[in-house]
Amino acid sequence: MYPFVRSLLALCALLLVRPALAHAPVDTFQAAVAHERARAPAPTFPRAAFLLRPAVAAAALSPDGNQVAYLREQAGRRSLWLLPADGAQARRVLGSTDARAIAWSHDGRWLVLESGRQLFAVAAAGQGGSHLVATLGGREQRELIGIDPLQPAAVLLRERVPAMPDAPERWRVLRADMQGRRTLLHEDAHRLVEVAFDRSGRLAFLERVEGATLAIHRVDAQGRLHPVLRCKQLHRCSLLPVTDAQGRLLLLSDVDADLEGLRRLRPDGTLDTLAIDPRGEADVDALALDPAEGMPRIASYRGTVAANQGLDAATRRALAGLEARLPGRDLDIALGKTHWLVSEQASTLQGARWHLVDPRSGASREILDFPPLGDRDGRPAQWLPEAAMARKLPFDWSASDGMRLHGFVWLPPGVDPAHLPLVVLAHGGPWSAARPDQFGNGYSQALANRGYVVFEPNFRASNGLGRHYLMSAQGDFGHGRVQQDIVEGTRALLARGIGDAERVGIAGASFGGYTTLLGVTFQPDLFKVGVAVVPPPDFGWDIRWIGRTTEALSLSRYIPFDEWLAMLSVDPRDAATMARLHDQSPLAHAKRMDRPLLIFAGGEDRRVALRGVLGYAARLKALGKDFSLFVDPRADHHNDKPVAHEAYLYLLEWMLHRHLGGLAPAAPDATVRAYLVRSLRVAGSDLHATGLTHSP
Repeated sequence: MYPFVRSLLALCALLLVRPALAHAPVDTFQAAVAHERARAPAPTFPRAAFLLRPAVAAAALSPDGNQVAYLREQAGRRSLWLLPADGAQARRVLGSTDARAIAWSHDGRWLVLESGRQLFAVAAAGQGGSHLVATLGGREQRELIGIDPLQPAAVLLRERVPAMPDAPERWRVLRADMQGRRTLLHEDAHRLVEVAFDRSGRLAFLERVEGATLAIHRVDAQGRLHPVLRCKQLHRCSLLPVTDAQGRLLLLSDVDADLEGLRRLRPDGTLDTLAIDPRGEADVDALALDPAEGMPRIASYRGTVAANQGLDAATRRALAGLEARLPGRDLDIALGKTHWLVSEQASTLQGARWHLVDPRSGASREILDFPPLGDRDGRPAQWLPEAAMARKLPFDWSASDGMRLHGFVWLPPGVDPAHLPLVVLAHGGPWSAARPDQFGNGYSQALANRGYVVFEPNFRASNGLGRHYLMSAQGDFGHGRVQQDIVEGTRALLARGIGDAERVGIAGASFGGYTTLLGVTFQPDLFKVGVAVVPPPDFGWDIRWIGRTTEALSLSRYIPFDEWLAMLSVDPRDAATMARLHDQSPLAHAKRMDRPLLIFAGGEDRRVALRGVLGYAARLKALGKDFSLFVDPRADHHNDKPVAHEAYLYLLEWMLHRHLGGLAPAAPDATVRAYLVRSLRVAGSDLHATGLTHSP
């Protein structure tokens, strides 16, 4: 048939069906897939290029909006700088600091630097008097609540008074000025959580732990407490630091609701909703507060998309102009009187971009545009080109019990995804989530750049997506409902023509590593290879072990660890629950594990016990299973060593290449290779071709 005849027939067919097409629903996911397929293919970039670090470790806008303080890394050293908003040159304030976070005092004359062990005040207005404000941690478990929202120059601290032979344990909230002088605001037999002040600066509300409940009390002028709201069964209640003009408490809460929203407490104890996700899918992720009055002006949500909601007319107008200039971006906004500081992120944007915005005129300029740093050597590098990066596409599916779930898919640009290998990257937690419009740790982008489709499922128990989403796992973390979510999401993606069903792998860290072990044990027909980092082989055993460590406090925060887990339907004190989790665990079914598997563990891990991983490896070894095990004896759960990041990405690439047919990875350099050789404990057949079984 001649080409012009074929085109004419196609045009006639289109005209005949056009009325029907006009009323057909738009398949936004398939439209996004078609858009990615039509893009130009990306070149292959070096592995280390996906692991760059930003030169700016933290930034904060002064309350008047006229200065930006930031921490900059150069040549292995972190320094503190001040950048005027008027375009003048930045000046260095401290040549060296170990601070990881910075904040301004309410009057804008001081900078508070927070490190792991202390708070330090730096004079920012030329007044002198920089001083240690407080030590952190220790027996007192002292921690920063925040900057005092009304006093000119003070911070709020929470600390524990350890029990003595003649006195029980107590908890305190303190105010500390920039010279470290302290004022006791409240002392209590119950663990204190948060506080709120009225406009005069008087302590007006406090939140404390009462058993397994967060209880909010009004504080009268004599310091007496009057209960006003009880947040039970892990209902969330987070106090804003300042009451409204009528003295009413503002808080983020999901009491009597599914989604956590901005709420206002009435005198009768009921709640009004002031802001909630217009899309109806996500909790409030962050609030931008007016620096003068402490009132919320912007609510941010991060469900399937990142979105900001202005809470007053002027803010909505300014926000609309900003979003028109930066469409489709994840914008984190800090408010000042004259300027906004905006951190711009996107799934295609490696590293945040910083902007100073005049909300009245709409004028903006990019700031802090320093080159990124190599993850291992700290040398200046270049961000990867955005035009070549994969986009993170929202994808939703219905579980077999009818619940609607969602996650994200990364597609290599310019390629038909139907014929590509597919890798499931499951997040940790399980009480965590994959977020939209963020580049992340670089692993998903690196795999997409090597020609893999990457699926990040938000299985039930993922947080930030409403109470029902969080609680609906009902403790079924063995070979049960949560794992079904991952499997069904993967099969739903394959059914949409995304990925080759014969070339599917699974990988993840922590709980993601656990789901990886489950996948290669119970779904070997689907998952052809697994790479598990710090995986608990028996989830029930591991949470009981955590309960005997200091890690329990960081996980449950305020609620006693066992009570917190019980409300999530995984009570470690319940023998039947623990027996069920064990009976459904990879450890109990090690003989069924019959897929290529690589495990990476840390000797100093306080969240996943190394002995549990080693016990699982010993069982696999006794059963004659073919697997590999690497152990870094000095690594903790997160293993922040730059060499470990590249080593893990190399191993991931290698295993996927071997068993899914993706690109062969570039050989590791001498440093990475030496690290892997030192860490190798069990060498499976997959490693024979790498040379890692031999000393460098």
